[in-house]
Amino acid sequence: MAPQEEIPVAANVLGTIGTILWSIQLIPQAWTNWRRKDTEGLPGIMMLLWAISGVPFGIYAVVQNFNIPLQVQPHIFMLLCLVNWGQTLLYSNKWPIWRVLLVTTGTAVLFAGIETALILTLRPVYDAGNETPMIVVGVVAAIVLALGLLPPYGEAWKRRGRIAGINFLFLTMDSLGALFSLFSLVAQRTFDVLGGVMYIIVIFLEIGIFASHLIWLFRTRRLRREAEREGKTFDDVLAESEAQGTDFKFAERKSTWS
Repeated sequence: MAPQEEIPVAANVLGTIGTILWSIQLIPQAWTNWRRKDTEGLPGIMMLLWAISGVPFGIYAVVQNFNIPLQVQPHIFMLLCLVNWGQTLLYSNKWPIWRVLLVTTGTAVLFAGIETALILTLRPVYDAGNETPMIVVGVVAAIVLALGLLPPYGEAWKRRGRIAGINFLFLTMDSLGALFSLFSLVAQRTFDVLGGVMYIIVIFLEIGIFASHLIWLFRTRRLRREAEREGKTFDDVLAESEAQGTDFKFAERKSTWS
């Protein structure tokens, strides 16, 4: 797990593509949140955990001397996560805007301070040949990143497989960003296993989210066609069944662990 001494051009190019995707992937989600003035279905804890994961992820990338795009990537990712987290506080928790700005800005400053302090502390230790602290940092980053992708599964369970509130353009760009970043690591002189694991976790868990919604679309295809013929949407049918108190196969479960 030695730091990268020389970064091939291919690694920089692939890393740049991954960084660009991860620099803008949450913009469609933020736009959707703002346009709808609603974040129902987007777990705030997901965005907060992802923002937290950016701290160890950033430490790991900088101390490991990843190519520059991959060092920039976790910091942009962290900021975009904080923006979306702030929107969940504003729209779902109904916090006043001044409180949202105060909390998200304060959190960003806190994260930056923690990361800077740990980089300055751990770099000399790592350069001296002690790799254990960086292994711990990489494992923590991977675990928190994975935990952040679990709440959408809770929302999917609640809605019987349906993914609501999550922008699929964001999810696609996020998956592609992780994929190109993984390719970037492969193109380096030595492959960093922990760094690769972080991207693989994102790819596989997001494939599961896509699969959940596709299965829901397949299961509800007849119902949605019938509703469309009557000029209704699935949500209209759902609301009618709830108002009438009838047993509806695809009714939302009353609890979620998101």
